[in-house]
Amino acid sequence: MKKQTVSLLVLLLATSGFFFSCGNTMNKNTGALEFDSIQVNETAHLFGDTAKPACNLVINFTYATQSSDVKLKDSLNTFFLSACFGEKYLTMKPEEAVKKYAEKYVSDYLKDLEPMYQKDEQEKEDDATMEAWYSYYKGIEGHVQLYLKNLLIYRINYNEYTGGAHGIYMATYLNMDLRTLSPIRLDDLFISDYNESLTDLLWNQLMADNKVTTRQELEDMGYATTGDLEPTENFYLSKEGITFYYNVYEIAPYVMGPIKITLPYDVMQHLLSDDCMVLNEVRNS
Repeated sequence: MKKQTVSLLVLLLATSGFFFSCGNTMNKNTGALEFDSIQVNETAHLFGDTAKPACNLVINFTYATQSSDVKLKDSLNTFFLSACFGEKYLTMKPEEAVKKYAEKYVSDYLKDLEPMYQKDEQEKEDDATMEAWYSYYKGIEGHVQLYLKNLLIYRINYNEYTGGAHGIYMATYLNMDLRTLSPIRLDDLFISDYNESLTDLLWNQLMADNKVTTRQELEDMGYATTGDLEPTENFYLSKEGITFYYNVYEIAPYVMGPIKITLPYDVMQHLLSDDCMVLNEVRNS
Protein backbone atom coordinates (compact mmCIF):
# COMPACT_ATOMS: atom_id res chain seq x y z
CA MET A 1 0.00 0.00 0.00
CA LYS A 2 2.77 2.43 0.88
CA LYS A 3 4.36 1.82 -2.50
CA GLN A 4 1.04 2.45 -4.28
CA THR A 5 0.41 5.66 -2.33
CA VAL A 6 3.89 7.01 -2.90
CA SER A 7 3.67 6.11 -6.58
CA LEU A 8 0.43 8.06 -6.98
CA LEU A 9 1.90 11.11 -5.25
CA VAL A 10 5.05 10.94 -7.38
CA LEU A 11 2.84 10.76 -10.47
CA LEU A 12 0.88 13.79 -9.31
CA LEU A 13 3.99 15.87 -8.70
CA ALA A 14 5.74 14.70 -11.85
CA THR A 15 2.68 15.35 -14.00
CA SER A 16 2.24 18.78 -12.50
CA GLY A 17 5.83 19.58 -13.34
CA PHE A 18 5.10 18.68 -16.96
CA PHE A 19 2.04 20.89 -17.28
CA PHE A 20 2.95 23.70 -14.93
CA SER A 21 6.57 24.64 -15.44
CA CYS A 22 8.02 27.56 -13.49
CA GLY A 23 8.15 29.69 -16.62
CA ASN A 24 4.42 29.35 -17.18
CA THR A 25 3.46 32.31 -15.03
CA MET A 26 -0.19 33.29 -15.04
CA ASN A 27 -1.90 36.53 -14.12
CA LYS A 28 -1.58 37.45 -10.46
CA ASN A 29 -5.31 37.09 -9.88
CA THR A 30 -6.80 33.70 -9.23
CA GLY A 31 -8.78 33.58 -12.44
CA ALA A 32 -12.26 33.80 -10.91
CA LEU A 33 -12.63 30.05 -11.33
CA GLU A 34 -16.00 28.32 -11.24
CA PHE A 35 -16.44 24.58 -10.86
CA ASP A 36 -18.90 21.82 -11.64
CA SER A 37 -18.79 18.04 -11.22
CA ILE A 38 -19.55 14.94 -13.25
CA GLN A 39 -21.10 11.94 -11.48
CA VAL A 40 -21.14 8.33 -12.57
CA ASN A 41 -22.62 5.33 -10.78
CA GLU A 42 -22.46 2.34 -13.08
CA THR A 43 -22.94 -1.37 -12.37
CA ALA A 44 -22.24 -4.22 -14.80
CA HIS A 45 -22.92 -7.90 -14.06
CA LEU A 46 -20.93 -10.77 -15.46
CA PHE A 47 -22.57 -12.13 -18.62
CA GLY A 48 -25.32 -9.51 -18.17
CA ASP A 49 -26.90 -11.75 -15.52
CA THR A 50 -28.13 -9.87 -12.44
CA ALA A 51 -27.83 -13.10 -10.42
CA LYS A 52 -24.06 -13.06 -10.93
CA PRO A 53 -21.38 -10.82 -9.37
CA ALA A 54 -20.89 -7.32 -10.72
CA CYS A 55 -18.52 -4.38 -10.79
CA ASN A 56 -19.58 -0.97 -9.55
CA LEU A 57 -17.88 2.25 -10.59
CA VAL A 58 -18.58 5.52 -8.77
CA ILE A 59 -17.04 8.77 -10.00
CA ASN A 60 -17.50 12.29 -8.70
CA PHE A 61 -15.11 14.48 -10.66
CA THR A 62 -14.83 18.22 -10.08
CA TYR A 63 -13.44 20.38 -12.88
CA ALA A 64 -13.21 24.05 -13.79
CA THR A 65 -16.00 25.35 -16.00
CA GLN A 66 -15.38 29.11 -16.09
CA SER A 67 -12.43 31.43 -15.57
CA SER A 68 -11.31 34.90 -16.51
CA ASP A 69 -8.18 33.15 -17.74
CA VAL A 70 -8.98 30.36 -20.20
CA LYS A 71 -5.40 29.10 -20.14
CA LEU A 72 -5.61 28.65 -16.37
CA LYS A 73 -8.90 26.76 -16.63
CA ASP A 74 -7.71 24.43 -19.38
CA SER A 75 -4.38 23.74 -17.71
CA LEU A 76 -6.02 22.88 -14.40
CA ASN A 77 -8.52 20.56 -16.05
CA THR A 78 -5.75 18.82 -17.94
CA PHE A 79 -3.97 18.17 -14.69
CA PHE A 80 -7.12 17.07 -12.82
CA LEU A 81 -7.90 14.55 -15.56
CA SER A 82 -4.40 13.14 -15.58
CA ALA A 83 -4.24 12.91 -11.80
CA CYS A 84 -7.62 11.21 -11.44
CA PHE A 85 -7.73 8.95 -14.49
CA GLY A 86 -4.26 8.73 -16.03
CA GLU A 87 -2.23 10.42 -18.71
CA LYS A 88 -4.14 8.86 -21.63
CA TYR A 89 -7.16 11.02 -20.73
CA LEU A 90 -5.44 14.39 -20.34
CA THR A 91 -6.16 15.60 -23.88
CA MET A 92 -9.90 14.91 -23.63
CA LYS A 93 -12.72 17.13 -22.48
CA PRO A 94 -13.89 16.23 -18.94
CA GLU A 95 -17.19 14.68 -20.08
CA GLU A 96 -15.48 12.57 -22.74
CA ALA A 97 -12.69 11.46 -20.38
CA VAL A 98 -15.10 10.28 -17.70
CA LYS A 99 -17.23 8.44 -20.26
CA LYS A 100 -14.21 6.71 -21.82
CA TYR A 101 -12.78 5.78 -18.43
CA ALA A 102 -16.06 4.23 -17.30
CA GLU A 103 -16.39 2.28 -20.53
CA LYS A 104 -12.86 0.89 -20.19
CA TYR A 105 -13.33 -0.06 -16.53
CA VAL A 106 -16.44 -2.10 -17.32
CA SER A 107 -14.94 -3.60 -20.46
CA ASP A 108 -11.76 -4.68 -18.66
CA TYR A 109 -13.75 -6.20 -15.79
CA LEU A 110 -15.90 -8.31 -18.10
CA LYS A 111 -13.00 -9.32 -20.34
CA ASP A 112 -10.73 -10.34 -17.46
CA LEU A 113 -13.20 -11.97 -15.09
CA GLU A 114 -15.81 -13.71 -17.23
CA PRO A 115 -13.46 -16.51 -18.36
CA MET A 116 -12.23 -17.10 -14.78
CA TYR A 117 -15.73 -17.04 -13.36
CA GLN A 118 -16.97 -19.49 -15.97
CA LYS A 119 -14.14 -21.88 -15.10
CA ASP A 120 -14.84 -21.64 -11.35
CA GLU A 121 -18.54 -22.12 -11.99
CA GLN A 122 -17.87 -25.32 -13.93
CA GLU A 123 -15.67 -26.57 -11.10
CA LYS A 124 -18.52 -25.97 -8.65
CA GLU A 125 -16.73 -23.44 -6.48
CA ASP A 126 -18.61 -22.16 -3.41
CA ASP A 127 -21.18 -19.51 -4.44
CA ALA A 128 -20.47 -17.22 -1.49
CA THR A 129 -16.74 -17.34 -2.14
CA MET A 130 -17.24 -16.60 -5.82
CA GLU A 131 -19.52 -13.67 -5.02
CA ALA A 132 -16.87 -12.16 -2.75
CA TRP A 133 -13.97 -12.67 -5.13
CA TYR A 134 -15.70 -11.50 -8.28
CA SER A 135 -17.57 -8.45 -6.93
CA TYR A 136 -15.42 -5.43 -7.80
CA TYR A 137 -15.77 -1.79 -6.80
CA LYS A 138 -13.92 1.40 -7.65
CA GLY A 139 -14.56 4.94 -6.46
CA ILE A 140 -12.74 8.06 -7.66
CA GLU A 141 -13.60 11.48 -6.27
CA GLY A 142 -11.80 14.69 -7.17
CA HIS A 143 -12.82 17.74 -5.15
CA VAL A 144 -11.67 21.31 -4.66
CA GLN A 145 -11.04 21.40 -0.92
CA LEU A 146 -10.01 25.05 -0.77
CA TYR A 147 -9.89 27.90 -3.25
CA LEU A 148 -8.48 31.03 -1.65
CA LYS A 149 -6.80 33.88 -3.52
CA ASN A 150 -3.73 32.29 -5.12
CA LEU A 151 -4.19 28.86 -3.52
CA LEU A 152 -6.18 25.89 -4.81
CA ILE A 153 -6.17 22.59 -2.94
CA TYR A 154 -7.41 19.61 -4.89
CA ARG A 155 -8.21 16.37 -3.05
CA ILE A 156 -8.45 12.96 -4.72
CA ASN A 157 -10.13 10.11 -2.85
CA TYR A 158 -9.51 6.66 -4.31
CA ASN A 159 -11.21 3.46 -3.17
CA GLU A 160 -11.00 0.06 -4.83
CA TYR A 161 -11.97 -3.52 -4.04
CA THR A 162 -10.90 -6.40 -6.28
CA GLY A 163 -11.77 -9.38 -4.13
CA GLY A 164 -9.99 -10.56 -1.01
CA ALA A 165 -10.10 -9.59 2.64
CA HIS A 166 -10.56 -5.86 2.14
CA GLY A 167 -10.19 -3.09 -0.38
CA ILE A 168 -7.66 -0.29 -0.60
CA TYR A 169 -8.31 3.40 -0.18
CA MET A 170 -6.25 6.55 -0.12
CA ALA A 171 -6.46 10.31 -0.28
CA THR A 172 -3.99 12.51 -2.12
CA TYR A 173 -3.73 16.28 -1.75
CA LEU A 174 -2.22 18.81 -4.09
CA ASN A 175 -1.69 22.42 -3.07
CA MET A 176 -1.43 24.61 -6.18
CA ASP A 177 0.04 28.11 -6.39
CA LEU A 178 -2.16 29.66 -9.08
CA ARG A 179 0.28 32.49 -9.73
CA THR A 180 2.78 30.08 -11.26
CA LEU A 181 0.59 27.00 -11.77
CA SER A 182 3.03 24.90 -9.81
CA PRO A 183 2.55 22.55 -6.84
CA ILE A 184 3.59 23.77 -3.42
CA ARG A 185 6.15 21.43 -1.88
CA LEU A 186 7.64 21.28 1.58
CA ASP A 187 10.82 22.91 0.30
CA ASP A 188 8.72 25.96 -0.63
CA LEU A 189 7.29 26.26 2.88
CA PHE A 190 10.29 25.59 5.09
CA ILE A 191 13.83 26.81 5.50
CA SER A 192 16.70 24.53 4.53
CA ASP A 193 17.56 21.51 6.70
CA TYR A 194 14.07 21.38 8.19
CA ASN A 195 13.54 17.62 7.96
CA GLU A 196 14.89 16.49 11.35
CA SER A 197 13.25 19.31 13.32
CA LEU A 198 9.94 18.87 11.51
CA THR A 199 10.04 15.14 12.20
CA ASP A 200 10.43 15.86 15.91
CA LEU A 201 7.42 18.18 15.80
CA LEU A 202 5.34 15.47 14.12
CA TRP A 203 6.24 12.97 16.84
CA ASN A 204 5.46 15.51 19.56
CA GLN A 205 2.08 16.38 18.04
CA LEU A 206 1.20 12.71 17.61
CA MET A 207 2.05 12.11 21.28
CA ALA A 208 -0.14 15.04 22.29
CA ASP A 209 -3.01 13.83 20.10
CA ASN A 210 -2.85 10.38 21.73
CA LYS A 211 -2.20 11.68 25.26
CA VAL A 212 1.09 9.82 25.71
CA THR A 213 4.57 11.07 26.55
CA THR A 214 6.99 8.76 24.72
CA ARG A 215 7.54 7.51 21.21
CA GLN A 216 7.67 3.98 22.54
CA GLU A 217 4.08 4.31 23.74
CA LEU A 218 3.05 5.35 20.24
CA GLU A 219 4.89 2.42 18.73
CA ASP A 220 3.18 0.09 21.18
CA MET A 221 -0.13 1.44 19.84
CA GLY A 222 0.94 0.64 16.28
CA TYR A 223 2.34 3.94 15.01
CA ALA A 224 5.54 3.84 12.92
CA THR A 225 5.38 0.03 12.72
CA THR A 226 4.78 -0.21 8.97
CA GLY A 227 6.96 2.75 7.95
CA ASP A 228 8.94 5.63 9.39
CA LEU A 229 7.18 8.75 10.60
CA GLU A 230 8.68 11.57 8.59
CA PRO A 231 7.38 14.65 6.74
CA THR A 232 5.27 13.68 3.73
CA GLU A 233 4.53 15.65 0.59
CA ASN A 234 0.94 14.49 0.99
CA PHE A 235 -0.21 17.48 3.04
CA TYR A 236 -2.71 20.30 2.86
CA LEU A 237 -2.74 23.90 4.06
CA SER A 238 -5.48 25.46 6.14
CA LYS A 239 -5.94 28.46 8.40
CA GLU A 240 -5.22 26.25 11.41
CA GLY A 241 -1.93 24.82 10.19
CA ILE A 242 -0.42 22.18 7.92
CA THR A 243 -1.99 18.72 8.01
CA PHE A 244 0.25 15.80 7.07
CA TYR A 245 -1.80 12.89 5.77
CA TYR A 246 -0.55 9.30 5.92
CA ASN A 247 -2.60 6.72 4.08
CA VAL A 248 -3.26 3.23 5.41
CA TYR A 249 -0.11 1.13 5.80
CA GLU A 250 2.24 4.09 5.40
CA ILE A 251 3.06 4.40 9.10
CA ALA A 252 0.45 2.20 10.80
CA PRO A 253 -1.48 -1.05 10.20
CA TYR A 254 -4.60 -1.08 8.03
CA VAL A 255 -6.88 -1.44 11.05
CA MET A 256 -5.75 1.98 12.35
CA GLY A 257 -6.85 3.71 9.17
CA PRO A 258 -5.22 6.85 7.75
CA ILE A 259 -3.30 9.07 10.15
CA LYS A 260 -3.64 12.86 10.11
CA ILE A 261 -1.24 15.10 12.03
CA THR A 262 -1.97 18.84 12.05
CA LEU A 263 0.86 21.12 13.12
CA PRO A 264 -0.25 24.65 14.08
CA TYR A 265 1.78 27.39 12.42
CA ASP A 266 2.97 28.70 15.79
CA VAL A 267 4.91 25.55 16.64
CA MET A 268 6.60 25.62 13.21
CA GLN A 269 7.28 29.34 13.09
CA HIS A 270 11.06 28.93 13.45
CA LEU A 271 11.10 26.55 10.45
CA LEU A 272 8.74 28.37 8.08
CA SER A 273 10.04 30.36 5.15
CA ASP A 274 9.10 34.02 4.87
CA ASP A 275 9.05 33.86 1.06
CA CYS A 276 5.90 31.83 0.42
CA MET A 277 3.12 34.32 -0.39
CA VAL A 278 0.41 31.64 -0.57
CA LEU A 279 1.28 30.43 2.93
CA ASN A 280 0.92 33.94 4.29
CA GLU A 281 -2.41 34.36 2.49
CA VAL A 282 -3.96 31.23 3.98
CA ARG A 283 -2.61 32.00 7.47
CA ASN A 284 -4.15 35.43 7.41
CA SER A 285 -7.46 34.42 5.83
